[in-house]
Amino acid sequence: MARITVVSFRLGGTDGVSIEASKWIDALRQLGHVVTLVAGEGRADHLLPGLAIYANSPPTLGELQSVVEDAQIVVVENLASLPLNVGARDVLYDALDGRNALFHHHDLPWQREQFAHFEGPRDQTTWRHVTINDLSRRQLAERGICATTIMNSFDCDPPPGDRDATRAALNLDDQRLVLLPTRAIPRKNIEGALRLARELNAVLWLLGPAEDGYGTQLELLLNDATVQLRLGMPEGASIHDAYAACDLVVMPSTWEGFGNPVLESVTHRRPLAVNRYPVLLEIEAFGFNFFHLNEMNDIERFLRDPEADYFAKNLAVARAHFNVENLPARLSPVLNLGESDVRESFDVTRIQ
Repeated sequence: MARITVVSFRLGGTDGVSIEASKWIDALRQLGHVVTLVAGEGRADHLLPGLAIYANSPPTLGELQSVVEDAQIVVVENLASLPLNVGARDVLYDALDGRNALFHHHDLPWQREQFAHFEGPRDQTTWRHVTINDLSRRQLAERGICATTIMNSFDCDPPPGDRDATRAALNLDDQRLVLLPTRAIPRKNIEGALRLARELNAVLWLLGPAEDGYGTQLELLLNDATVQLRLGMPEGASIHDAYAACDLVVMPSTWEGFGNPVLESVTHRRPLAVNRYPVLLEIEAFGFNFFHLNEMNDIERFLRDPEADYFAKNLAVARAHFNVENLPARLSPVLNLGESDVRESFDVTRIQ
């Protein structure tokens, strides 16, 4: 058993990093570790506003040292991966100097055009790095940092959701509903989702809000749209209800660090139309069968007459390789940070 402190910009939210961090936290506790949470915003044992993405100033070195001083291992969730609060990142580096730390990288700066000029993660002999895809692991290796890939994990038996009630709340009858279960930012390729919905004569449901200054552009896109739209989650509905209500999930993104809706479509037994962003190729290699955005005839045919074993085959792959029940066992090898030969445990490039 170890005392582990998890540090992030935010915890307990609906963003992808918070969701995956929550799964890690649960897995660490299942392994018997005592876990303390530190974040700039959200839900945590210690809230340090200077850690938040839009903080006016970073926390002091003393503040950070005081919340990590009892930790045997500090897990850093993306705070040193993307330069969203450079001041906080740099203070955190100082607070972790010489300490055992595990950096969980969901994104890296050169993978986003607007951050490409920023430096990547730093390294020390007592620090370890985990990426959520092999592409990031290889890119870190090219920069002299050894990492291990642990891809995201998922509940393979999620709640079924209430299709009828959710569709009623959306004021839908028998119309086809295409779900885009993401926020709206440029790399999500909202145009691709609109085009798909138009060709399928379907209603497009955009679940998340506009972020990163994309509000004006999104408004222009939606004003020019020739399809019916639904925006946001009805009061009282859950993500499980959203998947239950839809007929097709769309992921038109040009880039994702992973792309959780890809696996969520599988676990909720919904067909997926997806753009071939780079990391998707790693996911598909496990044996999944997805439709691509340009396979309109195949999508139309499937929606009219679904293949009987399509969902079962995809779900079997998810259970074998992405099941959250296996996450504690996958995390155990990367927690041996106190051992003298710890770097040898990172010879395994991917833990599945």
